Amino acid sequence: MTPDELSQLPLDQVQEIAVGLLERSLLFLSGLMRPWNAYQLIIALAIFAAAHVLAGVLKPRIYDWMRGLEGWPKWQMRALVIMHRRFRTILFVLLIWTVVAVMQDVTWPSRSYLLEVIAQLASAWLFIAFATRLIINGFVRALVRYGAWAWVTLSILGLTSEARNVLDNFAMTVGSTRLSLWLLLQAMVTLGLLIFVARFLATTSSARIRRNDEISPSMQVLAIKFLQVVLYGTAFFFGLKLVGVDLTGLAVLSGAIGVGLGFGLQKVVSNLVSGIIILLDKSIKPGDVISLGETFGWIQSLGARYVSVVTRDGKEYLIPNEDLITGQVVNWSHSNDFVRLDIFFGTAYQNDPHKVRRIAIDAAVGVTRVLNFKPPVCHIVGFGDSSLDYILRFWISDPTGGLTNIRGDVYLALWDAFQENGISIPFPQREVKMLEGSSLRTMKSAERTDLPD
Repeated sequence: MTPDELSQLPLDQVQEIAVGLLERSLLFLSGLMRPWNAYQLIIALAIFAAAHVLAGVLKPRIYDWMRGLEGWPKWQMRALVIMHRRFRTILFVLLIWTVVAVMQDVTWPSRSYLLEVIAQLASAWLFIAFATRLIINGFVRALVRYGAWAWVTLSILGLTSEARNVLDNFAMTVGSTRLSLWLLLQAMVTLGLLIFVARFLATTSSARIRRNDEISPSMQVLAIKFLQVVLYGTAFFFGLKLVGVDLTGLAVLSGAIGVGLGFGLQKVVSNLVSGIIILLDKSIKPGDVISLGETFGWIQSLGARYVSVVTRDGKEYLIPNEDLITGQVVNWSHSNDFVRLDIFFGTAYQNDPHKVRRIAIDAAVGVTRVLNFKPPVCHIVGFGDSSLDYILRFWISDPTGGLTNIRGDVYLALWDAFQENGISIPFPQREVKMLEGSSLRTMKSAERTDLPD
């Protein structure tokens, strides 16, 4: 079929369908001119006005009542807020269904038919408005809401077959597959619903996995990632299968695309594989304190491509997973949380080194974060030019609290202890000795000597 024939065929059919819709519309408008149909429209407008007045009177009082509520769960408060915003529509639906029920009892059903159609439309629109609030993304929520409103309206008015024919006539053939607007719309709706269900299941399951203390943090991340891939992948392929897309051609196409992407995205694939290895071998996990080069901080989250590391100064580094596999990483809390720290200091030669060691150990023990059941130790490490050099070693169990600050606290405790016990901390000193027969000349005396007579 040539492109001209392809474009001419749906145009003819669309014209026929449009003529049919115009005839039905004229018939519907002429039916509205009948007395009872006009009365039903007037009754519907009166009900809407009554709902508007009642909402204006009751909404402020309900709002004041809601502000006084305390201790209610968050989801119940959100539901009340949503109902408060749609309160006029809720009143309109309740009033019009009450009027329809009364009229069906006191008069013929044909005299309340139009009111029943309006009640069905209002109820469906209200239900869709509430249901779509579960969708987090604003654009997707608006798209689903307006699409559902349009489809429900066509269904209640009995125009679904005409609309489906119009959408199905705009189509193109790719190989053995026929793609139409109707098929694309079905695919969007089906995939949207399945992905929403997959997202809900993934979120619920992830929350339960995180609450399970028997699973290690790294295995929790791995299980959550695997569950998300399975759920979203199943939703995507199952949705395509439901709308009639041939997955055989899609598999061949995806294989060809995968080969091309494999060469162009080597680093990305390497980071993905490295992330899986990190999760499996449990070398790092959220909450661990690590050092990688100049970066020192604790792991906030493990991603598919990178690891988020937050430092003490609030900077967040996104380190590729490959760097953690190939580089040298210091995990301060891999097997346990105990970390030993070393600090160096010196004292004057006239101070007793045995006394200095005891004072240094007692000062370190008095610092809050220093562990007592793993007592500090102090050793002489050398005879310096101006001082006896010592090393003080102590243990902590909370490296996430910082290392520089605990070193500073221990240094300050040493300073206070040395001041109390008369221990001096020397600084470099130089001595100048005058040799016999030499003289010392200052700058001013040299200048006076150089002056002419």
